[in-house]
Amino acid sequence: MTRLDDEFDIQRGPILSLAESHAGRLDDAFLSRFGAHAPRLHALFRRLYGERPDGLEQLAAVIGEAAASWNARPLELRARDAQREQEPTWFESERMLGAVAYVDRYGGDFEGIRAQIPYFEELGLTYLHLMPLFESPEGNSDGGYAVSSYRKVNPALGTMEQLASLAADLRLAGISLVVDFIFNHTSNEHEWAQRAIAREPDFEDFYLIYPDREMPDAYERTVREIFPDDHPGAFVPMPGAGNEGRWIWATFYHFQWDLNYANPAVFRAMAGEMLFLANRGVEVLRMDAVAFIWKRLGTPCESLPEAHLLLQAFNAVLAMAAPSLLFKSEAIVHPDEVIEYISPDECRLSYNPLQMALTWEALATRDPRMLRQALERRHDLPPGTAWVNYVRSHDDIGWTFADEDAAEFGIHGYPHRRFLNDFYVGRFPATFARGVPFQENPKTGDARVTGTTASLAGIEAGDPGGEDRVVLAHAIALSTGGIPLLYLGDEVAQLNDHSYADDPDRAGDSRWVHRPHRPAERYAQRMDAATPAGRVFARMMRLLEVRRATPEFAGNRLIGFDAGHPKVLGYQRTVDEVATRVLALVNVGDDAAHVSAETLSGFRAGAEDLIEGGAVDLAGGWMLPAHGIAWLRVTPRPEPVAP
Repeated sequence: MTRLDDEFDIQRGPILSLAESHAGRLDDAFLSRFGAHAPRLHALFRRLYGERPDGLEQLAAVIGEAAASWNARPLELRARDAQREQEPTWFESERMLGAVAYVDRYGGDFEGIRAQIPYFEELGLTYLHLMPLFESPEGNSDGGYAVSSYRKVNPALGTMEQLASLAADLRLAGISLVVDFIFNHTSNEHEWAQRAIAREPDFEDFYLIYPDREMPDAYERTVREIFPDDHPGAFVPMPGAGNEGRWIWATFYHFQWDLNYANPAVFRAMAGEMLFLANRGVEVLRMDAVAFIWKRLGTPCESLPEAHLLLQAFNAVLAMAAPSLLFKSEAIVHPDEVIEYISPDECRLSYNPLQMALTWEALATRDPRMLRQALERRHDLPPGTAWVNYVRSHDDIGWTFADEDAAEFGIHGYPHRRFLNDFYVGRFPATFARGVPFQENPKTGDARVTGTTASLAGIEAGDPGGEDRVVLAHAIALSTGGIPLLYLGDEVAQLNDHSYADDPDRAGDSRWVHRPHRPAERYAQRMDAATPAGRVFARMMRLLEVRRATPEFAGNRLIGFDAGHPKVLGYQRTVDEVATRVLALVNVGDDAAHVSAETLSGFRAGAEDLIEGGAVDLAGGWMLPAHGIAWLRVTPRPEPVAP
């Protein structure tokens, strides 16, 4: 048999022979994809596992499992594969709209989510992210991010068969199912973890376990502490008889044990779990905590080159057996590092944490300069990829801007983050926000912010600009490119839920304040213009309607625009074959703002107001109310011809 350090040659056949013996048969469709992607996978395995004696054996097993998974793939999903191959950038459409929710808190269970499909169609959803739904420990499970089985769902939600059935119903409604794939770690109750506790050698090598503190101490000199309230450092004592004095890596909570991806058997196991979910109808996997998946002594153990190689290798496996499935990156890292995970060979989709954080920064400071800088400098993506733009998520808000970017405006990063935390948790004079701190460190003053959009934007405080800010923040996410993502309930202005403090399993995690149950009363008011829910919903529905009808909002291409006013953010959206552009203007200030005729002189005077409807004249400039937005279809004037 060839060695992993040899060049790949599909004519030699040993890998194919092993794959065929594992799968039973290899059809023409799989063989075609094997020929296209196996050389790439082999090359990646050489870089990752070339020194391992079992590297080639594990590679052959991975390909064999991919072949078996393809053989078992339902015809409906094979049809989806063919459709996506004909339309590979389907996710760049102006008709894309995502939403995210917890199954139990929004629908109770899978059947409750199924009952909401007519409402999802009312919104125009094309993408639904159901938050962690796998089997996990009782009590605190980090909101489901401690997975005890990737093939079983939380029994309170239903069964895996019901999830597959829900995925099929969502597809019929034009909605792609998205789930979290927590692949940096498992819970300490996972079968692999339990077998590691029992000191089975194969499974001990699934995790990073050390006999004493020598190596943990060495690693902890350079890795950061993520949840100091839970445990110091990155390691916790190994439980179980016979494990006295041993330590296991736990980057996050003490019950979340990091997997050892230096072991190719771990890669094989996790690829198998991905293939299983792909055949249940999942169309997008949100790859959780991607920055942490490879460890190397003397480094921060974040965003190492091998993390990218692993993503590329997983992508190659899925390209053989479930080619319509996409990866979405979740990397809360330096802005320069976020984009490193985004490519057709790694994650075709990625959260846009910088835009989210700077939207809130602009609302607090009434200054759009840092957001404008990010849109003009850090928005471009490789072809065939897209941002997922959101106003807030299930997680906290961390101020992820780069200090060097802020310094260009004379802003010092540390005190500015302190100001933003104070502002959004209600400690700054005259703040409109009613957020709650998360993981606050009284020694350093470090913290992050939690809260629903309505509570952070001022509706909970009764601020007269609160409703405007909710709409404004979503208007930015809807118009900057990529897939806009709604946290379900925000479209009816749901408020913080402080009852989490009465639940002993959640009281220590303030993020539950912005994970309320479905606000049934507010949904009942969504057609009532006399209520905040009704007013916000009507304005949001209008923006969604306009987005769907505006081809300039497709794709990612964004052109900067200097609005010539210190409170106004401007940018343009266009597609190559369309002569017109959409000019977006956003006033983050508390007073009306006039964009001058001179500023707009690069466009013809005749324009179209997409939100309000109808023709407008730009000859006198454009007036934006406080917290106002405008989407104007404009025609650039031709450049003057040089004499």
